[in-house]
Amino acid sequence: MSTETLSGAAELRAQLHGLPGVDRVGAEERAARLATRSIKTTAKAAAIDLAISMVDLTTLEGADTAGKVRALCAKAAHPDPADASVPRVAAVCVYSDLVGVAVRALEGTGIGVASVATSFPSGRAPLEAKLADTRAAVAAGAAEIDMVIDRGAFLSGDYTKVFEEIVAVKETCGDAHLKVILETGELATLDNVRRASWLAMRAGADFIKTSTGKVSPAATLPVTLVMLEAVRDFRAATGRQVGVKPAGGIRTTKDAIKYLVLVNETAGPDWLTPEWFRLGASSVLNDLLMQRRKLATGVYSGPDYFTLD
Repeated sequence: MSTETLSGAAELRAQLHGLPGVDRVGAEERAARLATRSIKTTAKAAAIDLAISMVDLTTLEGADTAGKVRALCAKAAHPDPADASVPRVAAVCVYSDLVGVAVRALEGTGIGVASVATSFPSGRAPLEAKLADTRAAVAAGAAEIDMVIDRGAFLSGDYTKVFEEIVAVKETCGDAHLKVILETGELATLDNVRRASWLAMRAGADFIKTSTGKVSPAATLPVTLVMLEAVRDFRAATGRQVGVKPAGGIRTTKDAIKYLVLVNETAGPDWLTPEWFRLGASSVLNDLLMQRRKLATGVYSGPDYFTLD
């Protein structure tokens, strides 16, 4: 997919500031209303399995080791070793220097390896350094690249810089999918979330992602609602579908199901697959597994029954 060419900064600014404004109160009320939806037991079982299949199992710590990554990959492929019917997760996400370890550990599972790049989590580095990081991850076998935008450039109105960096990273990705992290907790307004979403999609993003998980607040339902509206409207305008990934702060099965309802009611069922919606919330996997076992057996497993991430 070739990216859109823009004639200049003025045109880009006009496009972004020409988007309809976001009614913050309305967005918060709609998100809160959808969060109260209840689902039946049979639907809950299906929702839990769907949520598990959408998880990007992630470790992004300075103390990460090859052994930790291999253990995470084993859990990704077999989230509950005692129950082969549990679906595997969507992807494993690691720093670029550990991509090769993850690729080897996941060989034959069909699970992709994602890698954060472009000076994660700050997004502040020379473009060539960002591209070198991306090239290294792709060369090591990453199927997905999670880049983070330069929020300082965006908030100062330098939309062209942000746009051109996304275009350059997308070109460097080759066949790998590009997930663009907006770091919505630093964007201040829902209008900025909408503008950043459209900017990223016009520059070629395959996914738009809320957060790095390193900034508070991370994912929220109102922010994700605005992003889901953006991908829905973008597809209507261009014919191209873009995925959404809320990340950070999603800790319980109840939280995960709220996001699935939000997807269905906002963007529609076309987005209710791991191909188009992800949950960047490793900590939620154990709760999903415990709730799944409770539905199947009527008994809760202790929190130490499953491996900790």
